[in-house]
Amino acid sequence: MTIIIDHRERKSGVVLELEKSDVPYTIQHLNTADFVIGTLGIERKTQYDFLQSITDKRLVLQIKKLKESFKKAILIIEGSENIYAIRDFHPNSIRGAISSIVIESAVPIIYTSNPKDTAAFLKVLYNRLDKEKVDLSLINKRTFYDPSKQQEFILQSFPGIGPNLSKALLKEFKTIRSIINADIKDLMKVNKIGKIKAKNIQILINLTYGQDL
Repeated sequence: MTIIIDHRERKSGVVLELEKSDVPYTIQHLNTADFVIGTLGIERKTQYDFLQSITDKRLVLQIKKLKESFKKAILIIEGSENIYAIRDFHPNSIRGAISSIVIESAVPIIYTSNPKDTAAFLKVLYNRLDKEKVDLSLINKRTFYDPSKQQEFILQSFPGIGPNLSKALLKEFKTIRSIINADIKDLMKVNKIGKIKAKNIQILINLTYGQDL
């Protein structure tokens, strides 16, 4: 994986800073975003450009394209000045634009002080995204001191089976193996397990891994 940089960012100072690091990058033409890391699209704006993009309405369109083009998106606003004092701009217009991006578009905003700071942030993002992906467990792992609780917990992963039904099934069939081997009619002997619920349990038990229901 490399950081893909739009060719218009070549002279921004960020590229010069990345050259000093060991982060691999390529420069090419990007229709959307200034930097791309994997499925993450990053738009970088100086404080001045950010204010100008509010004025000429570019900001709304750019953020919309960013969201549509990438699985995840970030906006970087670069600069160390007081953004509310740079231009004759009503503070609420700036606050409104920032609020819209964060709340309505759900795009996080990162503030960096200069190109060096931006490059450092990109390097951190790259290192995090480049780490080997580890599948997350579908359930929270629990430590059980009581085997009965663990058996109940296993059954509660079945469709429509809650705490009460898991106990009822175990009282009726005694073991998880017996429940798995039971047919639909046997499962229906347990109170509150009707034909549909019993059928759904059977479908899941016999479903090939990776197959859709």
